[in-house]
Order: sequence, then C-alpha cells, then structure tokens
Amino acid sequence: MYTIISWLPSRLGNSRPDPWHQPMSGRNHRPNIRGRAAAVQPDNPYLRTQRLDDFEHVAEDADYLDSLDRPATEYLDDHSQTIVATNDSPDVSFNYSVNPYRGCAHGCSYCYARPGHEYLGMSAGIDFETKILVKRRAPELLRQFLARPQWNAETIVFSGVTDCYQPAEREFQLTRGCLAVAVECRQPIGIITKNALVARDVDLLQELAAHDAVRVAISVTTLDQSLARVMEPRTSAPAARLRAIETLSAAGVPTHVMIGPIVPGLTDSEVPAILKAASEAGAVRSHHTLLRLPSTVQDVFLDWIRRQRPNHAAKVEAFIRDARGGKLNTTEFGQRMRGTGPLAEQIEQTFRVFSKRYGLAGESPALNREAFRPPRIAGGQLPLF
Repeated sequence: MYTIISWLPSRLGNSRPDPWHQPMSGRNHRPNIRGRAAAVQPDNPYLRTQRLDDFEHVAEDADYLDSLDRPATEYLDDHSQTIVATNDSPDVSFNYSVNPYRGCAHGCSYCYARPGHEYLGMSAGIDFETKILVKRRAPELLRQFLARPQWNAETIVFSGVTDCYQPAEREFQLTRGCLAVAVECRQPIGIITKNALVARDVDLLQELAAHDAVRVAISVTTLDQSLARVMEPRTSAPAARLRAIETLSAAGVPTHVMIGPIVPGLTDSEVPAILKAASEAGAVRSHHTLLRLPSTVQDVFLDWIRRQRPNHAAKVEAFIRDARGGKLNTTEFGQRMRGTGPLAEQIEQTFRVFSKRYGLAGESPALNREAFRPPRIAGGQLPLF
C-alpha cells in the first residue's frame, strides 16, 4: 500500500517541504528486508511524484507484510540498440565497456551504480537490487560493434557499472555469449567481478589468454564472511572468490585482485590479509578504491551500517568525512577514487607497502590487439583480404 505525493525535486530548483524531512528510519523504510542490503527506497530526485509506504490498512495482514520482507527479483527486458559504452573519465583506465545488465542483485550496500536506476524512473534502494534489466541482444550487438570498419580493437571491459556475473548471468548467460564473440574475434577483454561464477568461463578465457587478450580482476572487499553476507548479500563468499582466482590463475588467465571499495573504519584493517590471500591464490596484480558515496548511495549505505554494524556507524561516517574533506563524497577527478588527507594517505601507503611485499605491485602490460579479426555478420560482405 502506498500514498502518492507531489513535489518538485531540489535538483530541479525547489526544496522539499519541511514535513518530508524525516530521518531514514521513518518513511519508505523496511527494517526487516531479508537477503538484501538496502532497506530503504530513497526518493528519486528526478521525479515530480513520489510514493510513500502506507501500511495503515494492512496492519493486520501478516502474510502481506511478510511478503514485503522478501522482495522477489524481477527481470525486465532492456531494448537498448547499442551495447558498448564509452568513458572519458581520467580516473578510469579503460575507454570502452559492456554492461549486459542494469541493476544488480548482488545488492552491495555501497554500490556507486545505484543512482543509475533513477534515470529509469526507479529508486536507488530496493529497486536497484530487485528490478534487473536484461539486454538479451548483448552478444549480437557486440558482434555488430566489433564489425565496424573503424574499430581498432581497444580493450573492452566487462562491466564498468553493474556486475556482469551477477545471479542473472546463470540464467541468461549474456556475458558468456559476449565472451564467445570476443574469442571469435580475438578481441581484448577486461573483466571486473566479485562473483566466482567467472570461473565457469575458464574455457573461453583460456582462449583469449593464448593471445594475451584478457585480464580478470576479482573484487575482494573483506575476508569476513559474516560481514560480506550483509554488506554484499548476494555475492560469492570471500573464500569462493579466492578459489576463482586460483582456478583462473592455474589455467593461465592473468588474474588481479581488486579491493574495492575499502571502507575506512570497517575493512581498511584487512588490506594486508586480503593481499596476502590473493597472492597465495595466484593473483599477479592488485588495485583498490576508497569508498565513495555519490547521491542517494549515501542514504542506502548509512542506513545499512546503522542497522547492521551500529557500533561502527559513527566511526565509519567520521572516517569517510575525514578522507573526503568533511563530506561524504567528492567528485573531483584524481580524488574521488582515493580521497585526501592523512587517513586516505595512510590507507594508500598500507596498500602500496603490502602490494609490493606480496608481489602484486606494478603496472600491467597492455593487452594484445594485433591478433584481432573482425567478426562475420550474417548476410554481410566477406572480407577481400
């Protein structure tokens, strides 16, 4: 049940009426969501009309209320006509990326991609975790892109936004389909994921590795399974991610560890142990980012930590502000991924020291694009040479 209200969002010129300035524990808050990190639906700042939960008329309907605590995942068709996105941020090391899915059932409490759902008319909270858009034509669209005469085989990264091996991939296998196209073309591919499902595709990754055309980065944010279970509720367990590093490395696939994000005051003390474990599993390089909380991600993450780690909440928020010039987020290039100030420098130094100690430091060589060959398009003209 819900009530509709209308207001002009502050980003469009006017602020909300004061009566709606309620704490996160108030409206649109469901504290008992099971298996999800978000328990809030932050207002979409791009909509003039907002929905507010109103349970007055269902207060005695225990079955209905219990169903709200177990929101199902919905898969919605995304009819995008292109699949390769371009990036011009100097903070990101790649220019092209593919995201077969929008939204992510992993439901990481800190995910910077959450506000992307607001452009679709949804919320960065529970909606982001439960309403997953599926680009069913992803392999076909990638094939069309790689067939363009002007394409020069630059590295394409899966995924620049939401995880390409999230639970939806088990059903739809769009990432695997795209990798099959990449293998056919010997197209250089980078992968970033926190799901051990990536090891399923070791056969395709090995074929790309034979041409020095692939690199996989597996994100390990904590080794504490009890923390991972609530902070990243539908990701693979930390031990499973380390096993995936071991599997890929043993198969000759260059595998990196990504500690992203480091949550100051919660997971920063684990950096040395994560690097050691990843090195022992066979990782060859390491990377990291510092937690950033853009836009409505702040609502989700702060609500989450106050519920799940109340004894850490005040310290974590203070440490985030200390590394962000007193704010919860900074947008300046060169700072947003690393932060500034003594605490950020301490985390950076710890990461550098232990990356070097465990043989994970240094720059990675560029992937090989000399072996690239354009794909054939059904009904298209055959190459002359």
